[in-house]
Amino acid sequence: MVLRPIRMVKVGFLGLRDDEERVLTVLHDLRVVQVEPLSPDAMAELAPERGSETLRRVGDETLRFRGLLSALPAVGTPVPRRFDSLSDVFAAAETVPIDAEVGGLKRDDDRLLTEQKAVDDTLQLLEHLTFYPDRLEYLRSPNFLAFYSEAPAELLSTLRDALPPEADAQFFLGPVAERVSFLVLSRPAGADALSRVAQTHGLRLVGIPRLHGTVAEETATLNGRRTHIAARRAEIAERLSSIAREWYPTVAAIDEALEIENRKADVVTRLGASRATFALEAWVPARDVERLKSVVQSATNGRTYFYDVPTHEEPPTLMSNPRGIRRFEFFIRFYSLPQGTEWDPTLVFAVVFPIFFGFMLGDWGYGLVILLISLWMIAGFPGARYLPKFGRNFVKLIMGPKGMQQLAYALLPGCVLAIALGLFWDEFFGFKLFAALFHYSAPLDPAKNVGRLLLFAGYVGLGMVTLGFLFGALKEYFHHHPRGVVAKVGGILFAWGIAFLGLSVIYKQTSFSAHPLFGVYLGLVVSGLVLLVGGEGIQMGMMGLIEVVSHILSYTRLVGILLASVILALVINTIGGGLALGGTVVGIVAGLVIIVIGQSFNVIVGVFEPGIQGARLIFVEYFSKFYSGNGKPFHPFGAPRTYTVSSLAEGGAGGPIVRAPEA
Repeated sequence: MVLRPIRMVKVGFLGLRDDEERVLTVLHDLRVVQVEPLSPDAMAELAPERGSETLRRVGDETLRFRGLLSALPAVGTPVPRRFDSLSDVFAAAETVPIDAEVGGLKRDDDRLLTEQKAVDDTLQLLEHLTFYPDRLEYLRSPNFLAFYSEAPAELLSTLRDALPPEADAQFFLGPVAERVSFLVLSRPAGADALSRVAQTHGLRLVGIPRLHGTVAEETATLNGRRTHIAARRAEIAERLSSIAREWYPTVAAIDEALEIENRKADVVTRLGASRATFALEAWVPARDVERLKSVVQSATNGRTYFYDVPTHEEPPTLMSNPRGIRRFEFFIRFYSLPQGTEWDPTLVFAVVFPIFFGFMLGDWGYGLVILLISLWMIAGFPGARYLPKFGRNFVKLIMGPKGMQQLAYALLPGCVLAIALGLFWDEFFGFKLFAALFHYSAPLDPAKNVGRLLLFAGYVGLGMVTLGFLFGALKEYFHHHPRGVVAKVGGILFAWGIAFLGLSVIYKQTSFSAHPLFGVYLGLVVSGLVLLVGGEGIQMGMMGLIEVVSHILSYTRLVGILLASVILALVINTIGGGLALGGTVVGIVAGLVIIVIGQSFNVIVGVFEPGIQGARLIFVEYFSKFYSGNGKPFHPFGAPRTYTVSSLAEGGAGGPIVRAPEA
């Protein structure tokens, strides 16, 4: 069911110790169980499972093959390999003879890489020392220290004056420019003072390495060494590639098999065992229980006994939404994961949030720009390196690349709605474009129909508050809290009564003769008040009444943000257009600058304000009626295989082919 997380049940099974490894392999490949520590009742009859002595060898072999895998380049097409038991994995590991050669090559490559980095740093330093004509060995002496730095020309005299006499500093200056490169020689006794002065003025001192010849001679020598290092590293890479072409699939398969054994070892500590049996308990999606039983029984030839585990624990949460709706789970997880026994609000969020966003944006120019930006974000920010560094860093502070992509997907339908409403209202960056070009008369102008829009927002608020109370009442009913049901129903009655009673007051229909339903509205208000107070008590009930009114009225911010965007665009266009139409060159330039900068700012506001306020209206005014959150995510035991054959495949440990669930 889309509106609820997948129902979880806790099951246990008892099996023979001889089948333990096979059962864990099957559970790993099924990926439908979250293994839990054994319950106290079961542990009273069993002892904790300690695992076998082979686990230590598994750890050692894992480190070995993880190192080989990181050293070898990934080559070739993986051909999954089958291991029927841990003994097969160990036997295969013993046939791999490449450790010594790969280790030696990798150590040589790491050493050469370190040397290459040192050579590159030295060459970069020598590029700045071309102004020094003498041999570099003259800069080495036990009597003084030599450093290179660069500073603004006007800072050099300040730097000289700041150094104490014991430094006995000598300066060799490069060509005079806006920033001057220089060498400074200092007595060892003044080195600390020199370092403090440089740090105070934001200068970086670079020590001169041990070199002998002139700058030109050492540059030629180092370039030759760099060429030699590159050639040797290329030979090492080619040899590693040659080894990988022969051994990489085998190494990858064994590494994956060992990683699986390590996952199984983590699970073993949660089991209980006797001399001949083992027991395991786990959360399982109710839809997968029969399949789990069938596959495990097939793998053990019917030697496993299943039982239900009665519990009042809150189950882990596994949401199940269609692909398009699943995009909006990002927002729900950002707020708080639903508990396993409450409503999943993703569907309602996926429907309502784009409507709120599009309504508050309400301009087809802004909508089109944000739509294109969203598509750019989804495409992975191509060309982002050409953006100013400040802009790139600012975006990274807000959200990571994956989060930005999820946000972009969520904004797409809202942008489409904003474009549609903008075309209907004739709003294009605040201009009445169709009216100017085609004499189009919009059926509704937001700036001139505030009352109608506020009434619409009020009805939206009433609908959202009612839906929230309805979900809250159903939640209380399913959790067997009758007073909670009474309070939520009272909230619905009071919300409708106070809304229509307020409209009656506005239209001065405050008597039975003026409005035949006036008494019904009063009755709804009174009955809602009684039910709220009866269900939640006097204090909480009265606070609930205030909350109902404030939450309905809060939805008028839909109109407020729409009008703020419209009016801001109008102000920008009026000021900028007035200057541009003044006829002077300065006025035209100033007007265009104001329009471009102002409209760019309004685009940014058009992303943040409708996005934040739209989500807030759902999180606060809607969620507060039924949503608890703080759910525990479902973490199934297992992972996909790439280089090894699943036990669920034909001929594997599990027997028949069974489809594993989506991750």
